[in-house]
Amino acid sequence: MRHFGHVSPDVRAGLFHREPAEFTADAPPDELAMALGATLYSPATRPQLARDIRVQAARGVVSMVLCLEDSIADDEVPEAEANVVRQLGELERQGAAGALPLLFVRTREAGQIPDLVARLGPAARLLSGFVLPKFTAVQGVAFLESVIKAEQVLAPGGRRLYAMPVVESPEVLHLESRAAALRGIARVLGQYRERVLAVRLGVTDFCAAYGLRRSPDMTAYDVQLVAAAIGDVVNVFGRADGSGFTVTGPVWEYFRQQERLFKPQLRSSPFAAGRAEELRAALIEHDMDGLLREISLDRANGLQGKTCIHPSHVAPVHALSVVSHEEYVDATDIVRKSGAGGGVMRSAYTNKMNEAKPHRAWAERTLRRARVFGVAREDTTFVELLAAAGRGES
Repeated sequence: MRHFGHVSPDVRAGLFHREPAEFTADAPPDELAMALGATLYSPATRPQLARDIRVQAARGVVSMVLCLEDSIADDEVPEAEANVVRQLGELERQGAAGALPLLFVRTREAGQIPDLVARLGPAARLLSGFVLPKFTAVQGVAFLESVIKAEQVLAPGGRRLYAMPVVESPEVLHLESRAAALRGIARVLGQYRERVLAVRLGVTDFCAAYGLRRSPDMTAYDVQLVAAAIGDVVNVFGRADGSGFTVTGPVWEYFRQQERLFKPQLRSSPFAAGRAEELRAALIEHDMDGLLREISLDRANGLQGKTCIHPSHVAPVHALSVVSHEEYVDATDIVRKSGAGGGVMRSAYTNKMNEAKPHRAWAERTLRRARVFGVAREDTTFVELLAAAGRGES
C-alpha cells in the first residue's frame, strides 16, 4: 500500500519532492497509525461490500471500517455479520489480500469479536483489527481482551489484530465526570498499549448528548462543548512524551450524493494556470469548504487522519496530510540541530524561528507523516494535490 498509489508515477513525480513510501499491514504501529489517513466507514449491510472495498482501494482509500454498530438498525445485526463473513470470504477466495486497504470491523459488543473471527476462518487474515465503540474504563477491558482472544483464534503466524477505541460516551462530555472518565480510559489503554493502534473521537455522539448538530459551514471546533472535549481528549491521549497515542479527527457528516468532487471539465487539466480559484469554487459548491477548515483545525489541535462516511471526503484529507516542502525542511533542520545539542536557528525559508528542543516532537511527528504521505515539491499547491488525490472519485 501507499498513499497516492492510485496516481500514475509520472504525476507523482511531478508533485512530490519525496514520494509517499510503501507500507504493509505489518508496519510498525506508529507508522501504521499515521498511515490510516481518511478512514472510510461503510455499513456492513451493503450487498456488494466486497466490490465496494476493492473499488475504494483503487481510488486511494487506505483504511476502511465495516460497521456493525450505529450505521445499521438493531434488527439488521445478524444479517450484517453474515454479510461480512460472506463478503470477506469472497475477497479471500479471490486472493485479493494484497490489493485491499487496512480493514477493521466496528462491533457493538465484546463477544462479537472472537465469534466473528472464528466464523471468518481463513478470511480473518484480511482484518487489521476492530473499532471499539463507546469505550469506557468499565467495559473497555472486556473489549480489549476479546481482541486478544480473537487473535489467538487465528492460525499461527496470523496478522496482529489492533484495537481502535472510540471515545464518545456522555461521561467524557459531561464536565463533572470528564476528568475521571478520561483517566480511567487512559489507565486501561496503558495496560494494553501494544494493542491500541489509535484513539478515535465520536463527535456525533458528543453532540447527541446535548441535542446538537453542526451545520456544514461550522466545524467541530465551532461547537464549544465539543471543542472543549476534543481538547481534553488530546490533552490526555495525545501527549508527545511517549505516553500518548495517535488521536484521529472526527467525522464530517455532509456530502452530496451522485456528484463528483470536481466538475468533469476541471479534470482535463488540473495543473493549468488559472484553475486554482475555479477548483476552490467547486469545493465550496460541494460543501467542502467546512471540511477543509475542519481538517486544518484537526492538525492544529494534534489530530491525525479523519473518520469519513463518504468517499468524496478522502481526497481532501489525504491532500492536506501531505507535508509541505517548508514543513519538511524545518523538521529536518530541527532534528539535525537537536542531535547537535540544541539551540535556535532561523528557518531556511527565513520566515520563522526554529528552536530545536521545544520543536523536536513536532519535527519527529512531521517526518513520520512525510514518510507515509510524502513531501510536496516547493511549487506544488494544495489544489494540485487535491486534484491528484481525487482521481477516480465519484
